[in-house]
Amino acid sequence: MADLLDVSNRYLVRALWGVDPVLLPRWKAILVWVGRGLYVLARDLVEGELTLRAMSLVFTTLLSFVPLLAVSFSVLKAFGVHNQIEPVLLNFLSPLGEKGVELTTQIVSFVDNVQVGVLGSVGVGLLIYTTISLIQKIETAFNYTWRVERARSFGRRFSNYLSVLLVGPVLVFSAIGFAASVMNSPFVQGLVAMEPFGTLYRVLTLAVPYLLIVAALSLTYFFIPNTRVHFDAALFGGVLSGAAWVITGKLFTTFVVASTKYTAIYSGFAIVLLFMIWLYLSWLIVLVGAGVAFYRQHPEYLVPVGRGTRISSRAQQRLALILLTAVGERFRRGQRPWTEYGLAQRLNVPAPVISDLLDILRQGGLIVQTEEDPPTYLPAQDLEHMRVRDVLDVVANARDSAHLNISYPEFKVVDELVETIDHSVAAALDDLSIKDLVDRSLPRQDDVVLAALPRSAAQSTGQDRS
Repeated sequence: MADLLDVSNRYLVRALWGVDPVLLPRWKAILVWVGRGLYVLARDLVEGELTLRAMSLVFTTLLSFVPLLAVSFSVLKAFGVHNQIEPVLLNFLSPLGEKGVELTTQIVSFVDNVQVGVLGSVGVGLLIYTTISLIQKIETAFNYTWRVERARSFGRRFSNYLSVLLVGPVLVFSAIGFAASVMNSPFVQGLVAMEPFGTLYRVLTLAVPYLLIVAALSLTYFFIPNTRVHFDAALFGGVLSGAAWVITGKLFTTFVVASTKYTAIYSGFAIVLLFMIWLYLSWLIVLVGAGVAFYRQHPEYLVPVGRGTRISSRAQQRLALILLTAVGERFRRGQRPWTEYGLAQRLNVPAPVISDLLDILRQGGLIVQTEEDPPTYLPAQDLEHMRVRDVLDVVANARDSAHLNISYPEFKVVDELVETIDHSVAAALDDLSIKDLVDRSLPRQDDVVLAALPRSAAQSTGQDRS
């Protein structure tokens, strides 16, 4: 069975990545891109990281759900729009059927009885912390999907999260209340009585819940990741994940109706179990939608290898020297620095491999990443002082554990041999620098131009370029 899956996987990879979509008719090219997208999304699910993060968010949601509603309810109560919480919550739990109505009533009743004023400063602080932790978990999961290593600073997190908690609910529920008031006004009701406005009203009534879900998901994909997300990518992910949410909700409702045996087995716990399953499916859809938005914005990551793909140590060292030479070339020429996608295309290497190696070089102090979108890469130090042997050491030691002792006195002969090899490599490389590699790789026409200049001008130009 495993052999059959392996053969099928290789055939699928060859069919999807063995052709260039540019050379295909438009409809075939679209099918290839769709196939690649489905393949990488399925691979991300099979790797298990998304499912683990979805389960983590379920646990955090269970702890934060009531505090989140309590904070939102307290804010909304001051603006007189707190009555809008129940219909929104009822809509979210509608896939649970009658259990959703029962659970909504219990949650709203519990939240309504929460006396924020009697909790004290410590209680209010814990309430807000529990709520903020949920948003922090969501950001961490989104940053993982978007390959973002750096999280927001504590100050930015605190201000942004408080804005979401205090301003967000007011704007959302005020908009819902305003829309409901407009739709119930005599003028609108008079228009509904006439055709074709009546049909249009019924269509909008059916479409509005889906449009609200799409809007909420799109804005989440746009704002939450700690990187610049293109709105078209966020909207694309929101539309597809919104459709998946609605379809899954319909199927889950069917499952709940047919799950009378579960109610008999689990009794009062059935409602909690169904709620957790629906939360898990909801978070999984949200995270997959974030992946859709990411691949829409970064199609260079639509490759058959995952982020866990590794190449040999020697290949890593060779590729690291090539990357630094390419970055140094652009820097010496005064041209626009390389992006990760540009390097992947230029070297014909999968983007995840380039991304991992760029992280190693950045952490080793050899390159720096700019704040542009997409980020570009520059040498972190003078190319003349960047020794080849230092680069090889950075790559070789990138994943070494400082706490693992693998030296054994009885095998001292091996240690001596390794030292001899290291000394031989250092002697062979001597003082070879990245600047030397860049100089050797520059096109000959540069040398011709320099030779045509007066000697002093040529030396000045060479100094400027270094």
